[in-house]
Amino acid sequence: MKHFIYLFVLLLNIQITNAQKNSQKTLKDSENFIVLGDFGRFGEYNQKEVANQMAKTAIEIDLDFVISVGDNFYPYGVQSTQDPHFEKSFENVYHHFDLQCDWYLGLGNHDYSGNIQAQIDYSNVSRRWHMPSQYFEQIIELKGGKKLQLIFIDTNPFIKSYYENNDEKGQNVKKQDTIAQKKWLIETLSKKDEAITWKIVVGHHPMYSGGKRLKSQDTKDIKNLLTPIFNEYKVDAYLCGHEHDLQIIKSKNCYTTQFLSGAGSEVRPTGNREGTIYAISIPGFMTFSVNTEKMLVHLINESGTVLYAHEINKK
Repeated sequence: MKHFIYLFVLLLNIQITNAQKNSQKTLKDSENFIVLGDFGRFGEYNQKEVANQMAKTAIEIDLDFVISVGDNFYPYGVQSTQDPHFEKSFENVYHHFDLQCDWYLGLGNHDYSGNIQAQIDYSNVSRRWHMPSQYFEQIIELKGGKKLQLIFIDTNPFIKSYYENNDEKGQNVKKQDTIAQKKWLIETLSKKDEAITWKIVVGHHPMYSGGKRLKSQDTKDIKNLLTPIFNEYKVDAYLCGHEHDLQIIKSKNCYTTQFLSGAGSEVRPTGNREGTIYAISIPGFMTFSVNTEKMLVHLINESGTVLYAHEINKK
């Protein structure tokens, strides 16, 4: 029995060592960015550990910018641009020199439990905080004159169950115009620009999950909304969170690969479903390296271990 336990520990250590040797790689002539979600907890629940590793990774990949998929502040968002949450859950946690780059941020359901306009207005306070509106487009110039189209959507108003709430979140969703946003999304995706090589949509709620919300109606709402649009306009990737884990899913019914990066602080158990490529419940984030031909994604834990690498070739 002792020999068996020794052998098991030895094999486990070899696996961990090999994983740690998988250093972060980037593509030639690429834009490199981190995708993070579900993080704002005053530095607690592994948030600081993840932030410290993000800073180390930023140096290694020559970081260009960071994307947040929402739930920037737990549990009830912020109330104003002077809310202490901005300092205690953002500025003081991601204080590292190499994280003083552009951050493009979306809104999550916990953000909707506060003053969402305050997060938009914070763009005028912080040089690196970019949230010009609840949904927006950001064009990233790639080498050779090509472009990466980033489209940030606000998925909260499309969750039907939220309208049953009489709290601040319920009041906030009732103020939104989902018809206008859907129209804007389609118009933005159908933009006639031959320089756009990659189309990436960023939202908070997943279309697919093997985690807590595997069978949730909220997940079905987003899948039913986005799948036909993504299929028609050939969206390459959907970045999301909401589930507190790391998942990559490519459903047979959808053109788009979903990258779920919701492990910025607290984590929950996860699992597999149809189309699951990888899933793990561990604090961490994802890095993306994108050039005109390829998209290379790494999943990194709070200790810097490369958990998994995934590559997409431009069709």
